[in-house]
Amino acid sequence: MKKTGQPTINDVARIAGVSKKTVSRVINRSSQLNGETRSKVEEVIAELGYVPNPQARALALRRNYLIGLVHDNPNAQTIMNVQRGMLEALHDSEFEMVVRPLSRGSPTMLDDLRTFLERQRLFGVFLMPPISENDAIVKLCVELGCRYVRMCSAVLDDDEHMVASNDREVVREATEYLIAQGHQRIGLVAGPHGFRSAKERRQGFEEALAAAGIPLPRSLIADGNYTFESGLVAAERLLEQTPRPTAIFSSSDTMAAGVMFAARQRGLDIPRDLSIIGFDDTPIASQVWPPLTTVRWPSVSMGRSGALKLIAGVDGGEVVPEPSMLLSTLVRRASVGPPSR
Repeated sequence: MKKTGQPTINDVARIAGVSKKTVSRVINRSSQLNGETRSKVEEVIAELGYVPNPQARALALRRNYLIGLVHDNPNAQTIMNVQRGMLEALHDSEFEMVVRPLSRGSPTMLDDLRTFLERQRLFGVFLMPPISENDAIVKLCVELGCRYVRMCSAVLDDDEHMVASNDREVVREATEYLIAQGHQRIGLVAGPHGFRSAKERRQGFEEALAAAGIPLPRSLIADGNYTFESGLVAAERLLEQTPRPTAIFSSSDTMAAGVMFAARQRGLDIPRDLSIIGFDDTPIASQVWPPLTTVRWPSVSMGRSGALKLIAGVDGGEVVPEPSMLLSTLVRRASVGPPSR
């Protein structure tokens, strides 16, 4: 078959004897086609040397084939995990990912986001916490006709727009594990104010203690901001108590590493003198000594599921339901043991 000029999707459809939508479905690997039709279209595409024009398709769609990741999160590892999941979902598709940090404390945050969405003409946007918890951002996405998915530690939206985790329940389980080891004086390194994750994790911790009839004085709660330094400062405050706690739950692994550092500075043995549990299961959890008992947060899976929700049904492709609730799990390692006193 002789090629003349730059082949178009119309050429492929005409020669293959199918519609443009069918060609588009083949390009986007839709499962809504039988094998014979798919093979015939793929043969014509290969013979013509047809290459899809994303610019032309973007003009027709009035959107670029771009998925945005918007965040204001102090945990770099979590951001990397979400990116990894999203890139896995977008692999072998025509979509690319762009990343945009925002400052939730900035008076121009909404204007900055509007400019970003309008300039990039995004097909959709994945909102990480705590940005995802801001309803004004969701209203902006709806106003601009931009698809969105929110990532959060609790359900805030319908299934189409949500990937959530069971933070409260799994932290309750982690705290019950400490109680089952015999711990009665348990400290909490809480997450930053304004984060739904911090609220959910604290509530799970408090519920477990209340159910066991264990008191929680305010002196056993120290605030952090998901950084190593804040975990170090919080631990120093908790370990100054008399009697000091025999166990500490930290709302992130990074802060838990700070707790471990503070304990070592005081000559405490982990877990003989102090048991510690973190949250996230980032690489640091298995790299410290002893390895950290922690909650595995499914951030990679959340990123993957969220991205698949955003591109679902593109060009008439099949819509495969993606989960909206992804469960965190307790990972038991060597940093927890019974109290020595």
